[in-house]
Amino acid sequence: MSQLRDAAATDDPRAIAACDVPASFRAAVILASEQKEIARTPAADRDPRKTVHVQEVATPELGHGEVLVAAMASSINYNTVWSALFEPVPTFRFLRTLGRTSPEAARHDLPYHILGSDLSGVVLRTGPGVHEWKPGDEVVVHCLQPDLQTPGGHDDALLDPGQKVWGYETNFGGLAEVSLVKANQLMPKPAHLTWEEAASLGVALSTAYRQLVSDHGAGMKQGERVLIWGAGGGVGAYATQFALNGGAIPICVVSSQAKADLCRGMGAELIIDRSAGNYTFWDDQDRPRLGEWGRFRSAIRSLAGDDPDIVIEHPGRDTFGVSVMVAARGGKVVTCASTTGYQHSYDNRHLWMHVKRIIGSHMANYKEAWSANDLVASGAIHPVLSRTYPLEGAGEATYDVAGNTHHGKVGVLCLADREGRGVRDPELRARKLDQINLFHHNPGAQRA
Repeated sequence: MSQLRDAAATDDPRAIAACDVPASFRAAVILASEQKEIARTPAADRDPRKTVHVQEVATPELGHGEVLVAAMASSINYNTVWSALFEPVPTFRFLRTLGRTSPEAARHDLPYHILGSDLSGVVLRTGPGVHEWKPGDEVVVHCLQPDLQTPGGHDDALLDPGQKVWGYETNFGGLAEVSLVKANQLMPKPAHLTWEEAASLGVALSTAYRQLVSDHGAGMKQGERVLIWGAGGGVGAYATQFALNGGAIPICVVSSQAKADLCRGMGAELIIDRSAGNYTFWDDQDRPRLGEWGRFRSAIRSLAGDDPDIVIEHPGRDTFGVSVMVAARGGKVVTCASTTGYQHSYDNRHLWMHVKRIIGSHMANYKEAWSANDLVASGAIHPVLSRTYPLEGAGEATYDVAGNTHHGKVGVLCLADREGRGVRDPELRARKLDQINLFHHNPGAQRA
């Protein structure tokens, strides 16, 4: 492993590709042996800094159509938070289920789970049947692993009953020095970005693209008003950029002045700070405070002049009823994640009488992810990265995301020895540097 670490320190993909495959590597993991003890701890008291461990693990064998990637950097998504909190279900349940499907899949059923659904790095080795990629290629990884052995997913891989989220429903994720992926997860790394910037794209970028831009989501058009919850976070910040880039009008909902400033920096003009407005949508008895819902709708109309045509909804339980109410007649509520809870309550009269639509959206298919990555590679969309940790700090990074103290994405360096490495197109970077810097290392991201 020292050979690979030394090669990574040169930031030369050819040197990395020339390395032997190490027998083991360091990875951020959760442990099956801790599952019973954690189950006795109330979910609100669980701490990712105690459940995420960095340890040496064995390198998996390559299968057909698979690739080993030397991981230069990764980032934290909310599915890593769920894994670290063993909520809503322990992810070892996914690994056991996957492991029963075939001898090859049995490799994933281990006493540890390597976390992470984002990665930027260098192809180290390719398995049999891989012909579009070769060792030394610089790549980012899309998190969807489709099975495609039944007809359901061949029009849209998200409809494949066998699809899995890599690093959440599979093992060998991106928070590691080496990762195992399928060849049809790989995309070219945007050449003007650093490793940590490129690793901050993935899940959040492609999720926002499918929700807002794709015909499988809202199919956004120019001039449409788009309400974006959590616009200072990962999915929300990319959705804000897609709206602006596509000629729509984002209405950004944030939870602090610092996140409001981030949205203004991206070019958004219509911003609602929930903390400044002191909006509380539910009372202590879990009943909707309809006056607050109406006050929030009035704030939107005052800012935007009308109701939003599209609502990008990912908080879930806390906001979903409000989203259905405030959407325009004939409008669309596109929902994913439900980070505040999965049980949604809303007044169905707002939906049926005003012919609105609720659209479920989950990550993105490969083509959608590739299209979103192309926009980044061209310099039209920029990474939103608030801070970066070393691999040893993966638990702390997950804690940040769990507590919503971050702006945009939180990155993790894996084999990269420091921030700022990996730029191959300095000219494009120089042209876009003001925008890139604008979205970096935003102040005020501290736990209240």
